[in-house]
Amino acid sequence: MFPIRDTIPSSRYPLVNNLLIGINITVFLVQMGMGQGAALQNFVIQWGFIPAKLTNPRLAAHFTTFDQAASFFTFMFLHGGFLHLLSNMWSLYIFGDNVEDRMGHGRYLAFYLLCGLASAVTHLGFNWASATPTVGASGAIAGVMGAYLLLYPRSRILTLVLLIIFPIFVEIPAFFFLGLWFALQFLYAAGGQAGGIAWWAHVGGFLAGMILVFVFTKTPRIGFDRTLRRYTQKRSTPRLQVVRPLPGGPADPHLYGSLEITSQEALLGARKLVNIPWGFQKRLYTVVIPPGLSSGSRLKLAGLGRLAETGVRGDLILEVKFREGGNGRLMPLPFRVKTGIDKRLGS
Repeated sequence: MFPIRDTIPSSRYPLVNNLLIGINITVFLVQMGMGQGAALQNFVIQWGFIPAKLTNPRLAAHFTTFDQAASFFTFMFLHGGFLHLLSNMWSLYIFGDNVEDRMGHGRYLAFYLLCGLASAVTHLGFNWASATPTVGASGAIAGVMGAYLLLYPRSRILTLVLLIIFPIFVEIPAFFFLGLWFALQFLYAAGGQAGGIAWWAHVGGFLAGMILVFVFTKTPRIGFDRTLRRYTQKRSTPRLQVVRPLPGGPADPHLYGSLEITSQEALLGARKLVNIPWGFQKRLYTVVIPPGLSSGSRLKLAGLGRLAETGVRGDLILEVKFREGGNGRLMPLPFRVKTGIDKRLGS
C-alpha cells in the first residue's frame, strides 16, 4: 500500500513541515556531493546514530560528548538513498501538515524532534551493542503518524494498492491504514526482521507521538507562534473537494452534501472542483461561487439525486460551510443566496 493523499485539508501553510522537508533534501544533496568514498562514510559515522558510540568504550573514545549527544538528533536528517528519502518525505508531506495545523508551528517542531529522539532511544534499548549507523527521518515521521491517528482517526487515505499487476486506488480510513502500518512495524521488530530497517525505532517513534500529542495540543502557544499562525492562515479552501452525498429520507429523491469555503472566497467568489464518488466512478463538476456571498447558500446540481417513483431524478444539494479564520473549524451558514453551477466537467 502506498499513500497518495489524505482527505483533511489544513487551514494554514505548513511552514515547519516544509522547512523540515527542505532541510532533509539539502542534507541529502550534501551527502550525494561526497560521492561514495571515505568522506561519505566518515560523515555518516560522525552524524548517524550508532549505539556502540555510547556503549562501547573503545568506540566511544573516538567521539566527544557533543558528538554522542548530537547524533540523537542529526541522524534523522540523513538518508541512505533517494528512495529512502522520497518515501520518508512523502509520508511527512501527507501527514505532517495536519498535525502542524493542530499543534501550531513552534510546538510541532519540538514535537517532531522529540519523536525522533524517542525513536533513537528505543533503537538504542533494543540494539545496545550495534555498531551499524542508523539514519533516516522515519522514526520522527512515525511519531507524526501516531499523532495523526489520534487527531484525525476518521480521515481517509487515498491509497495505491497493487492487485497482482493491476493498480487500484482506494480510500482507506486513517485508523485502519495507520493501525495496520504500526502492527506491521511491531511484528517485524518482534520477529527479528532486519533488512537494514530499524523497526523498533519506528515503533518507539509512533508510540511517542501518540503520547506526546496530548502534551503538545494542550501546551499554551507562545506569543511568536500565535503571531506566525496569523500570517500562515490560508485564504482559500482546497480547489478540489470530495463530496460524499447522503439521502435525505426514504421519500426524498434529493441527495445532500457540503462544500467548504472561506470568508474571502465568499466575498470575492471562487470556482471549486467537486469530486463525487458514484459506484466505482468519480464524477467531476465545476461549482461556481459568485462574489458577494454574505450569509450562505444552497448549491443545486440538477439531476444528480435518486430516481423518484415518478421517474424524475432528484438533485444534489450542497450546503455551504464557512471555515472560521482563527481555528480552522467549520461553521454552517444560513441558506439564502443562489449560486451558479457549471457541469461542463461532468464524468
